[in-house]
Amino acid sequence: MHQLLNTLFVTTEGAYLKLDHETLKVDVDRTTKLQVPLHYLGGIVCFGNVLISPFLLHRCAEDGRTVVFLDHHGRFKARIEGPVSGNVLLRRAQHLALTNSTMPPLIARNVVAGKIQNARQVVLRAARELDNLEDVALLDGCASTLRTSLASLEGSTDLEQIRGIEGNAARAYFGVLDRMVRVDREAFRMNGRSRRPPLDRINALLSFLYTLLLSDCVAAAEGVGLDPQIGFLHALRPGRPALGLDLTEELRAVLADRLALTLINRQQVTREDFQERPGGAVHLTDGARKTIVVAYQKRKQDEVQHPVLRQKVPFGLVPHVQAQLLARYLRGDLPDYPPFLYR
Repeated sequence: MHQLLNTLFVTTEGAYLKLDHETLKVDVDRTTKLQVPLHYLGGIVCFGNVLISPFLLHRCAEDGRTVVFLDHHGRFKARIEGPVSGNVLLRRAQHLALTNSTMPPLIARNVVAGKIQNARQVVLRAARELDNLEDVALLDGCASTLRTSLASLEGSTDLEQIRGIEGNAARAYFGVLDRMVRVDREAFRMNGRSRRPPLDRINALLSFLYTLLLSDCVAAAEGVGLDPQIGFLHALRPGRPALGLDLTEELRAVLADRLALTLINRQQVTREDFQERPGGAVHLTDGARKTIVVAYQKRKQDEVQHPVLRQKVPFGLVPHVQAQLLARYLRGDLPDYPPFLYR
């Protein structure tokens, strides 16, 4: 069993989590709904009005088990952790790399290359599976644009230029994402990427999945002793997990976007699973969030061939492998940071 895969997601409003000896219990309306040995869990994520006993919080902090609080819509609110630990020399190397004029662009370039290549794989796969010639032509055009973006990255050492290439590639990719929807396309039409708040159903679905993925990537960075606030592609801002966002970029398309399309095309998520709010915001219903969390956890258990390790690993462990590879690069054990490339 891979403990790192065992994240408990609590989405039931009013649930109360407590510690009974070495067992975590979840009570709803004073009735125990779930019991799980605490040592099986690598983390706890709570949505909305969920309560946790102080003793359970203390124990999680002592064990290095992260507890994350998200609001009702899946937006990050807080993370509770124990004392700072890990390799201080690694964190020092990470901070020094940020002040180095050459290292941040090199890391950012490889991260963006991984993101664009993985997005292109998703587009090409969808083009092979679709019958509509207009859709196929648009997807092929997007794949060509992404290939050009990859070529533009080669040899680039300017961070702002790299960010610009990433932004152009993302616009081309999101411009055709709804063309991969095969059922009820009108309900899942997408007019570019929107967030805070999402303005259509597919953006609401993507934002929720990106939140789950970011939580895993932050945990991966912390797990190897890196500072999740110190990134290289994303600019530093107070309270922003820049490195967690960096690690997320390579996996968005192959883990979150493909899962979103699968949920829609298999009608596990339908138009009735969304609520439109005044001002145009669109949010998921409680039932839809539970469906998505279960599907996300199952997806993390699927094995995928890792190009660097040359062996299959569960998808849920890929962020941890990438964090370890980045740590090795920062320590000087690798000549560069190898991004995760999906085949």
